[in-house]
Amino acid sequence: MQFSMIFEAQLAKPTPERERQLLLDSVEQAVYGEEMGFDRVWAVEHHGLERYAHMSASEIFLSWVAAKTSRIRIGHGVVCMPFNYNHPVRVAERVGMLDALSGGRLDVGGGRGSTRMEMGMYGVEPSATYPQMEESLRFLANAWRKDEVDWHTDLLDVGPAKILPRPVQTPHPPLYMACSKRDTVKLAAALGVGALVMGFAGPEEVKEMYDLYWDTVRTRAPERLVTSETTDRFVALCPTIVLDDGARALRIGARGQRFFAESIAHWYGNGPAPAEDTEDDDNIAALARDKDALVAKLNEANIPARPQDTGTFNAEHAYGTAEYAIEYVQRLADIGVDEIMCLIQMGTVPQEVCMETIRQWGETVIPHFRAAERAGSRA
Repeated sequence: MQFSMIFEAQLAKPTPERERQLLLDSVEQAVYGEEMGFDRVWAVEHHGLERYAHMSASEIFLSWVAAKTSRIRIGHGVVCMPFNYNHPVRVAERVGMLDALSGGRLDVGGGRGSTRMEMGMYGVEPSATYPQMEESLRFLANAWRKDEVDWHTDLLDVGPAKILPRPVQTPHPPLYMACSKRDTVKLAAALGVGALVMGFAGPEEVKEMYDLYWDTVRTRAPERLVTSETTDRFVALCPTIVLDDGARALRIGARGQRFFAESIAHWYGNGPAPAEDTEDDDNIAALARDKDALVAKLNEANIPARPQDTGTFNAEHAYGTAEYAIEYVQRLADIGVDEIMCLIQMGTVPQEVCMETIRQWGETVIPHFRAAERAGSRA
């Protein structure tokens, strides 16, 4: 089992100065993650979603991290792949460049960029997002198999042409897909790419998603695969804040998750902008209250309740001491997940708390599971 961190670059009370510091803080966290034994960092791609995600050019963020590290893998979690966001040729060129410069440390996830704000900014047709994402993944998987790519389909007409530079990992870096619901979990498995799964709903739903993914892998049709080099991996999100004071970690984690949940509700469900106070005595109760209000609003507007579906209003996660985090992660390990993707950087969580959480994971949580794996391999 591997361990990673994901960066949305969330920001309460945004100003240009605070935004710049946030980006530098996120790089600091990622670099410290390598020192503390994490295997990978993921960075999202979103556009115009103030407060929720200021990570609009993740390839640049990942380049900074790669230049400051030597071992940790870097991951697009994910690239917005409908063509108006990123033309498939441009995605392939960026992938080749970053994989070459990082020495073959890149992983690439595909996503739809499906908020109204983002699609409106780039002129993306909602009905085109799924077919164009799949087409882009197929193109990426075939961009370097021959000296030139010659690609002609109903959606994309490229070549003959050379895609330069070429990646270190051949024929392409590992491919993944963002999965926020059961349909996309099944799609990732059917296409032969790894699943980056939101884990807000807790281990029970993670297990349902895990079983669905592997059931689909076992029964998928070979002609649906986007690549012959499949990435059959299941990555589960794990919101976490770890401190010596477990009660304080829970308060800070619940407040950060409330900001995350309200931000999703705002951009995906037309809810109000997230509350920006950083001190609130009962954020767990506030999460429950906000969930009820949001679901009512979504039902009234006939909008699918995406925040409810992904469990973002559930605060029962790895918020507490290192020992509690180990207990929580063990539940995910027992399911069989391949990677624990830690969500630490949330909009109201102070930098020093993020860094302390990374330290606690690196010195206690990760070594616990590494030791258990070594003991198991000797048994």
